Amino acid sequence: MIETAAVTPLSEVASRRLTGAQIALETLVQEGVDTIFGYPGGANLWLYRWLPAYPQLRHVLVRHEQGGAHAADGYARSKRGAVGVVFATSGPGALNLVTGLATAYMDSVPVVAITGQVPSTAIGTDSFQESDVIGSTMSVVKHSYLITSVDDVAPVIREAFHVARTGRPGPVLIDFPKDLQAAATEHVRDDTPVRLRSYLAPPPPDSAKLRRVAQLIRDARRPVILAGRGVIIAQAEEELIELAHLASIPVGWTLLGTGAFPLQDPLALQMVGFMGAGYTNKAVCDADLLIMVGMRCDDRVTTRLDSFAPRVEHLVHIDIDPAEIGKNVVPHVSLVSDAGAALRALIPLVEPKREHEWLTQIDQWREEHPVRYMRRNGLLQPQEVLEAMYARCNDEAIVLADVGQNQIWAALWFNYARPGTFINSGGTGTMGYAFPASMGVKLANPSKTVFCVTGEGGFVMNMQEMATMVENDIDVTVVILNNASLGMVRQFQDDFYDGVRSAVDLTFTPDFVKLGEAFGMKAMTTGRLEDVGPMLDAAVAHRGPVLLNFDIDPEANVYPIVPLGKGMLDFVEAS
Repeated sequence: MIETAAVTPLSEVASRRLTGAQIALETLVQEGVDTIFGYPGGANLWLYRWLPAYPQLRHVLVRHEQGGAHAADGYARSKRGAVGVVFATSGPGALNLVTGLATAYMDSVPVVAITGQVPSTAIGTDSFQESDVIGSTMSVVKHSYLITSVDDVAPVIREAFHVARTGRPGPVLIDFPKDLQAAATEHVRDDTPVRLRSYLAPPPPDSAKLRRVAQLIRDARRPVILAGRGVIIAQAEEELIELAHLASIPVGWTLLGTGAFPLQDPLALQMVGFMGAGYTNKAVCDADLLIMVGMRCDDRVTTRLDSFAPRVEHLVHIDIDPAEIGKNVVPHVSLVSDAGAALRALIPLVEPKREHEWLTQIDQWREEHPVRYMRRNGLLQPQEVLEAMYARCNDEAIVLADVGQNQIWAALWFNYARPGTFINSGGTGTMGYAFPASMGVKLANPSKTVFCVTGEGGFVMNMQEMATMVENDIDVTVVILNNASLGMVRQFQDDFYDGVRSAVDLTFTPDFVKLGEAFGMKAMTTGRLEDVGPMLDAAVAHRGPVLLNFDIDPEANVYPIVPLGKGMLDFVEAS
C-alpha cells in the first residue's frame, strides 16, 4: 500500500514525512507561485489530491492544455520576475503542451510545466496514456527532468525554476511519474540558493568592449539602435531611453520589442523589417553604426540578409545568449550580457552629442514614408478600431495580439507615450495564442485593463477558454477583427502566389454574439465606424469578460510589406 501523509504548515516542524505530490506543492509555494493553470488526468491526480490543502495556490482549470500553456506564458510575460506554471497529465495531455512550450521557448518566457507520467515501473512499456514527453519536447524547452526518486522532487523543482528564470529565460518541463507522486519520504525545506556548476549566469559586460562601443557612438554620424524583447525582459526600457537621449540615437524595434521604447518620443522610429515602417528600414539601411540590443536578428528583421544594413561600418550586438551572436548577422563588436547590465554600464561612458543632419534626414523619411492606411468604400478599417482602442488605453493597458494581420496592425498602431506592454507570439507565430494568454495576463495584473486583439481564425482555435474566462470572471476585452478569411494567408496568395486564393475563406464562422452569450460573456458586434467607440466604452465599463466582433473590410491588407525574397528597401506601401 502506498503511504501518504497529512500536510502540516512548514513553520511547525523542520522535518516531516510527505508524499512527492505534497513536496511538489510546498516547493511551488516556496518558489513564490500563486497561480497554476492546469488540467487533471489519471497520471497527475495525486497532485490534485493534495492541491486543496494549499489554498495559497490558485488553480485555474483550463479547457485544453494548450490554453493552459499559453495562459502560463501570458502570466509570466506580464508579471516581471514571475514564472508561469502549468499542470498536465500524461500522454495526450502532456503532448497538448508542445505548441505552448514552443511559443514560450522562441520568445524566452519562463514557464515550468509539470506533467504526470505513468508509474516509473511502467515507463517504456507502452502503457495506457504513456508518451515520451521528454523526447517530444526536447527541442522546445530550455531543459527537462524526469523525476526518478521521491527524494529528488524538491531539488528538481527548485532547479527548474532557477533554470527557467535566469540567463535567457525559457520553459522547463518536469515529468513526474504517478507512483513517485504518491510515495512518501522525510522532507526538510532547503532555502539555500540553487547553484549549478554547469549552468552559469553571464558574466558582467566586458569593460574594454563597452569603451569600444562608447567610442563608436562618439564617432558615428548615422547611428541607430534596434531593441528586441531582451530589453523588456531585462526591464531596461528606461536605460534605453536614457542612452538614446544622451547621444541622440534614433531607436527602432523588432515585433517582440514593441513597447520597449515610446512611440511618441522624438527619437522613436518604428518596427523594423519585413512588415516594418519604411522610414525605419531606410534608417537601418543608411546607418553607419547599428546597435542591436536584446534581439535575435531573424529573417523577419533582416528580410534578405544581403540587404540588411548595407552601409553599416560598425555593427554592435548585445545579447544574453551567446548562441545568437553571429548566428545570422556577424557583428564587429559583440557583448554577451543582460541588456540592462550592458546599458547601465555603457551610459556613463557615452558623451552627449547630437547629429542634426542625421535626425533631419530621418524626419524627412518619416514624412515621406508614414505608417498609414487607406479608407475605402465606407467599410470599417481595422486601424480605425485599433485607434479607438488605443485611445482608451491611457498608455497603461496591456494589449495582446494574436497572429496574422491583426498582429501587425496592432503592433504598428501601438502608440504609447512611454514604454508599455505589448504581448504577442513572435518567434513561432502561434495562432490561438492571444486569447488564453490574456487570461494569464489579467490574473497576473488584476488592476490593469487588458485588451486581446485577434482575428476570427485565431480566436476559434482556443475559444473553449471562454468557459475558463467566465468561470473565473477574468475581466478581458476581446477585440475580434473579423475579415471572414485567413487574412495574412489571403494577402500572401494575392501578392506572392499568382493571386490564386485557396482554402482561405472563413465565411462559415460562428455568430460571435450568440457564441459569447452562450458561454456567459457580454458580447456585441458591428461593422460601422460610429459604433466602435460606444462599444469599446461599454466594454471597458463592464466588469467581466467582453467579446467584441468588428466586421472589417475583407480586402484590408498589411502595409508596408517587403515582398518575399526582396530586400529591406523594396517595401511596398499603402496606395
